[in-house]
Amino acid sequence: MTIDWASFTPVAALVGGGLIGLASAMYLLLSGRIAGITGILAAPMLALVQRQGLAAQRPRLLFLLGLVLAPLVWGLVAPLPPATLQVHGPVLVAAGLLVGVGTRLANGCTSGHGVCGLARLSGRSLVNVLVFMGAGFATVFVTRHLLAG
Repeated sequence: MTIDWASFTPVAALVGGGLIGLASAMYLLLSGRIAGITGILAAPMLALVQRQGLAAQRPRLLFLLGLVLAPLVWGLVAPLPPATLQVHGPVLVAAGLLVGVGTRLANGCTSGHGVCGLARLSGRSLVNVLVFMGAGFATVFVTRHLLAG
């Protein structure tokens, strides 16, 4: 694995991390809920499926709107990096399904456990983050060194 040091921008990474932390803290303080994207995304969908009103989902919907608008606003300030996919559609769909199953098994996603859970010193989140990271390391090792031939 190599890092494209010419494109690495530590200031942007620090500002982005700080904004993620700020948004998570604000969401917790203003809504009393943890900013785990899986839960935030699942609740409005579940409300629609169960034919409930979306009024109670307003904080979640506003958070999701912010996720969509943030890159658009950033694009007004600085150029966005080019988006490239190095996998075929079926692999991307399978990966998405596996991530979805994993988030349900772990009772949350990387944002819920990694950003919010670790900040709250949750033991369950620490175990989940270690598993996420270990699975990621193993996947990179297998795909880059064992399957790459």
